[in-house]
Formats: sequence, C-alpha cells, structure tokens
Amino acid sequence: MSATAKRLVIVVVAGVLVLAGFSIYADVGELGDRLAGFEWWALAAALALALVNYFIRYLRWSFYLSSRDIDVPAPTSRLVFVAGFALSITPGKIGELIKSYLLRATHGIPITRTAPIVIAERVTDLGALLILGVIGVSIYGVARGMVLAGVAVVASGLLVLSIPVLARGCIRFVTWPGFARRLRPVMLDLYGELAELVRPWPLTWATAMAVVAWLGECIGFALIIAAFPGTAVPLGLAILIYAATTVAGALSFLPGGLLVTEATMILFLVEASRGVDEPTAIAATILTRLATLWFAVVLGVVALAILRRRSPGIESALNDESESVTAASET
Repeated sequence: MSATAKRLVIVVVAGVLVLAGFSIYADVGELGDRLAGFEWWALAAALALALVNYFIRYLRWSFYLSSRDIDVPAPTSRLVFVAGFALSITPGKIGELIKSYLLRATHGIPITRTAPIVIAERVTDLGALLILGVIGVSIYGVARGMVLAGVAVVASGLLVLSIPVLARGCIRFVTWPGFARRLRPVMLDLYGELAELVRPWPLTWATAMAVVAWLGECIGFALIIAAFPGTAVPLGLAILIYAATTVAGALSFLPGGLLVTEATMILFLVEASRGVDEPTAIAATILTRLATLWFAVVLGVVALAILRRRSPGIESALNDESESVTAASET
C-alpha cells in the first residue's frame, strides 16, 4: 500500500469515528427516529447539486489551464481534477496538489506550472464562501466573528501575494531554517506563477464561478434540513451556516475540517434555527457531510484508480506527492 493510500485510510477511519461519535452523542435511537421521517429525495437532490459544484469548478480548472497555455486532453484533465478530491481530506486540502504530480506523471508538465493553479483554486473557493458568509452575516448577524476572521486571513494572504517584495520576503523568512532552504527556489518559482493568477481580473472571474458552484452545495444543505419534519430554516440562514462552517473547517487545517465543521454546523443549527433540535441537527449534519465531503472523496478514489490503471507512472507520482506534503507540513 502506498503512503498516499495509507494516509487516505487513516483519515477515512478518523471521519467514520467522528460521525459515529456524533451519532452516539445524539442517542442512536433518537437519530433513527429523525432519519425515519426524513424525505430521502432531498439527499438525492443534494448529491446532484454537489455534482453541479464539481462541474463548475472543473470549468474553472480548465480555464486556468488554458490561461497558462497548458494543454491537457479533456479526458485526462477530468480524471486528474476529480482525483484531487480523494486527497481533499488533508490539512488545508494540501493533498489536492496530487493533481500537479499526476499531470507531471502523465504529460510531463512541471509541477511549478500547475501547483499555483491548485493554490488559486483554494484561494478563490475560500473567497467565494466568505462572500456568501458576509452576505448572510449582514442579514442574520450569525457567525459574525467566524466569517470576519476568515475575511481577515484571506485578505491578508491576498495582500501579501499582491506585493512582490513582501511575498518574496515572506518566502525567504519561511525558508530561512537550513532544512527548508532547499524549498526556496521552488517556492519563488511558484509565487511567480501564482501572482499571475491572483491579479484582479482572473481572481474576479474565478471567484465568481466559485460563488455559483458553492451556492449549489449551500442549497443542498438547505434542502436536507427542510426534509426533516417540523424544521424551519430560511434559505439565507442555511447558506450562511454552510459557508461559515466550511470556512471554519478549512482554516482549522484539520483533515477535511473534521470535527470543527461538524461541531460548528450542529451548534449553529440548534442556536440560530427554529424547529431544529440537537438530534435533528446532528442527523442533518451527517447527511450533509456524506453528500459533500465524503461523496467527493469516493469520486476521487474512483478517478485515481482509473488513472493508476491507465498510467504506470502514477504510483511514483503518489509517492512523490506524499513525501512533498509531509515536507510541506513539517515546514
């Protein structure tokens, strides 16, 4: 078993334990009662909306590749994009850099050309969720501190990226220790490419696409909540809760935002909504995470398996990615 596969198994087990823990906390009997009254068409709708999310983000991925003059056949591009979901359950989704290693293994494209695209995807995803969160905060006033903290982090990061002297200075500072100094040339090259992707125009259109994409999953979350008898959560509030808790999970740097996303989602559902008791909130959260995070992971594992069958060089790419992610985490 490769290091990447072992890491995936560990995180999946952790995810199962988190969901099981919340199920036990809610009392399995009460959870079963809530699920017995659930209208299951809503879960199917949430899965469909998640697919819409992935499709729009794939279009953004394709536009990014095209804008950097990176030519990848559409079938491979699709598989590589979806394969990245398999490692989205890593701290800060850093594991999605596997897409860069896969493109190097299949088409010889340097990692320094495609890794900035993966980073730009994460930046614009966070930006989109924060936009949805800010709109919700202005209406409902819930999760204000969480959303504003996220805005501060993302805005600070974009400010650093927009000032070359400051960005290069930060890179030199981070890579000052001897064990990290070998990463400095690579990080400087990555920054040169990334700076092009976070200029006002590409940042604007990529974030706009992400807003539409993530709005789909927010609506899926709202449908799941509404499918429980007696619940009453306004669509805008559901969008705010989903956006804010997803940002909280991302900024926690825990794998897949595990525990943080679930706990805050349950908390806000109980405290900010009418007609949502704790067992219902836990049931809704579990179904939402299955329809979003874990659905994506399953699709990613399938795409990765197909790529491994088609390209014998993929295994070495997985090992290289695992070593790089470990090194980056230590740095």
